[in-house]
Amino acid sequence: MNPILVHESISMNKSLFHSKEPLPLESGESLPEFKLAYTTYGQLNSDQSNVIWVIHALTGDSNAADWWNGLIGEGKFFDPSSYFIICANLIGSCYGSTNPLSVNPISNTPYFYSFPALTTRDQAEALEKLRNHLGLDQIHTLIGGSLGGQVGLEWAIKLGKKLNHAVILASTAKSTPWVIGFNETQRMAIESDCTWGEKDENAGRNGLATARAIAMLSYRHPIDLTKKQSESDSKLDHFRASSYLRYQGEKLTKRFNALSYWNLSKTMDSHDLSRSRTSLESALAEISAKLLTVGVNSDLLFLSSESKFISANAKNGIYREITSTAGHDAFLIEFEQLSEILRSFYGDN
Repeated sequence: MNPILVHESISMNKSLFHSKEPLPLESGESLPEFKLAYTTYGQLNSDQSNVIWVIHALTGDSNAADWWNGLIGEGKFFDPSSYFIICANLIGSCYGSTNPLSVNPISNTPYFYSFPALTTRDQAEALEKLRNHLGLDQIHTLIGGSLGGQVGLEWAIKLGKKLNHAVILASTAKSTPWVIGFNETQRMAIESDCTWGEKDENAGRNGLATARAIAMLSYRHPIDLTKKQSESDSKLDHFRASSYLRYQGEKLTKRFNALSYWNLSKTMDSHDLSRSRTSLESALAEISAKLLTVGVNSDLLFLSSESKFISANAKNGIYREITSTAGHDAFLIEFEQLSEILRSFYGDN
């Protein structure tokens, strides 16, 4: 691996894990092989006690120090001079890992709409294969928010005593009808695009822009939109809120594709820790790591009560809350609060 310098003195390595073994999926299908693009920061110490594994959210990538630059980096809470930080792009996502636009090695053509359905448990299994490939016997902290938190919970159960700490941000033990409903409206927007169904990497592009606009309304809080998008003058059209949502939709289409978005939103819907287990409570009780859940008081997508439920049913669970008008996305924005919460969490050990 060749080191690349980013953010001045942060040593970053980008790598690709190619598993040529089939990955059995909960659906009964399988991926004949798969790739995971991953990024590491810092150096692994001799006893492997400094591993921080980050799991990204729905449209995130493996460059965690970019989208979480208030938490990861030189002088930040997770400083690469002290920690070995790793983040892998989830399968299904379009940032280097196997996804619907990848070539199916059996047919030698892109998957497109034949890409198999993935669950959060499948995602955790893929990450587990990468962990074994890297020979990491212990993980100090597993941290993820939203979809990343869902995958993190599944993986925390599987890791058992190999995991010391789990930090689950603005997430849930099971996707609610509310979350599934928001995701379904976004998929309906994509499916209404006249190009959806075409075997083309740009299929559903306009629908994706609409889907993202819908999603942004669930990621924010009305107070936040009022504060940032209100008009200074009375007008009949061309509102700031309208321009903001159109901009966010178009912005995503320049870095993401509709097929990955459609599939990963289905992955989020599938999340249910109790599947093939006795109950949500018993599944959470299987997590042996010290568990911190962080809710956001203004989160309208994953309610803070859902984070409280996770910590209340884990053996070693603690709940803390971010206070913000930013809504669901506060876990990506409120770095100072999150750093203080983490400092307290580790200090309690």
